[in-house]
Amino acid sequence: MPELPEVEVTRLGIKDHLTGARIASIALHIPKLRNMVPEGLSQILAGQTIRSLERRGKYLILDCGSGALLLHLGMTGHLRLVPATSGRGPHDHFELLVDSGLALRLNDPRRFGSIHFTTSDPLQHPLLRKIGPEPLTTAFDAHYLYYASRRRTVALQRFLMDSAVVAGIGNIYAAESLFRCRLHPETAAGELPQAECAKVVAAIKETLAVSIATGRSSMDFLCAGEKLAYFPQQLYVYGREGLPCRECGAPIIRGRLGNRSTFFCAVCQR
Repeated sequence: MPELPEVEVTRLGIKDHLTGARIASIALHIPKLRNMVPEGLSQILAGQTIRSLERRGKYLILDCGSGALLLHLGMTGHLRLVPATSGRGPHDHFELLVDSGLALRLNDPRRFGSIHFTTSDPLQHPLLRKIGPEPLTTAFDAHYLYYASRRRTVALQRFLMDSAVVAGIGNIYAAESLFRCRLHPETAAGELPQAECAKVVAAIKETLAVSIATGRSSMDFLCAGEKLAYFPQQLYVYGREGLPCRECGAPIIRGRLGNRSTFFCAVCQR
C-alpha cells in the first residue's frame, strides 16, 4: 500500500521527466476511480506545460499552468512512465502523454485511487487544506507534537495516523516508528512528556528517510511492464506476527486499534 515514502519516491522518480514537458493529451479509460474523474481534462490541459511536481501528504500535485492535477494512489495504485506507443495494461486507467513521447500511466487494480483538478491554490483544496505539517520538515518537531497531543486520550499510533496531526503517516510507518523509539502503540497520546515527543519525532523522521533512500536506490519508473512493485523493506514489526523481534527475539504481537491492525514487541515497547 503506498504511504508517504512510496509517494515521495514516485515523485522523485518521475519529476525530472515531466517538469517542463508539454502535455500532448490525456486519456481516461474508465470514468470513475474512487471518485468520478473530472471530465474534459484533455481539452483543458492539452498544450499546457507541467511547471512542477510536488507532494502534499499522500497526494501528488502537478502544476499545469492553467490548473493543478491532484493524484492519489489509493491502496493499489502505481504510476510509471512508458513509451506512449506501448500497449496498455488491463488496469491502466489514466494516462498523461507529453511531447517527449512518454506517457505517465496510473495502474490501479482496485480503483481506490483518485484524480482531481483545480484552478485555485491546490494547497487550499478541501482534500489538502486540513492536512497537518509534513513530517520531514522543521514544522514537525517535539514542541508541535507535544502541544498537539495535549488532552488527547487516543492511542498514540492512531494519533500519528491522523492526517490533521501530521501528513501522510499510515499504519505501516506509524508502527515501525513506534518500534524505533520503543513506545507501545496503545500509549495515550496526551500522556507523552515533551522528551518522549522528541523521540517520536526523531523516530518518524529516521524511519521515513531510510525508506525513501531505499526506494530511490531500487525503483525504476521508466518501466513498460504491467506491474511495478514497491521497494522491499526490512520491517521490524509490521506484518511480522509471531516472528522473533529483530532486537530481542520475543515474538511480535498483533493487536487491534479500532478497525486497524497494529504490530509491536511487548518486550521492547512498554
